Amino acid sequence: MFFPLLTLEGFNLKVGSALFLRGRPRGARLLEGGLLLAHTVAYLGLAFALLSPGKAVVLILIHQALFGVHLGSVFAPNHKGMEMPEPGARWGHLRRQVLTSRNVRGGVVVDWMMGGLNYQIEHHLFPGIPRCSLRRVRPLVMEHCERVGLPYVETGLVESYRQALGHMREVGAGLRAEDGRG
Repeated sequence: MFFPLLTLEGFNLKVGSALFLRGRPRGARLLEGGLLLAHTVAYLGLAFALLSPGKAVVLILIHQALFGVHLGSVFAPNHKGMEMPEPGARWGHLRRQVLTSRNVRGGVVVDWMMGGLNYQIEHHLFPGIPRCSLRRVRPLVMEHCERVGLPYVETGLVESYRQALGHMREVGAGLRAEDGRG
């Protein structure tokens, strides 16, 4: 069910962005809300100005569904099945970012398809670095992790999906057993 559910993630992010504004200070709410509104008006305006209403709706539905699948396909192999701190555990920044993420290797094609976020460990440690430069920081992070004794997890794309989907299957096994689907 993971990939079919991802088709809803694009819509979920839009709703989440709007709900996030509730907790922001008034000035930020006005600015960010205004930018979200401008984006929505431009997006819908362009779609409905260039296409018939039926085609515009189909385009928007397909675009948002593919957007969700693509985002989920980038994020899931980096985090699903990785170690998580126990409730109340106090992990430092380095430990949290390295142990809860895995990098996905695969060369320039994977770098392009994942927007550089296949270097998830580096992305979390240094969020301000441009994604196209994360690859160059990787050897330094690997060396530091080895020096301080932290396991640096990196795997190929297919193996990362195998691990992520295997973890989700394992987590859902109890629920499937309860309703008799084994």
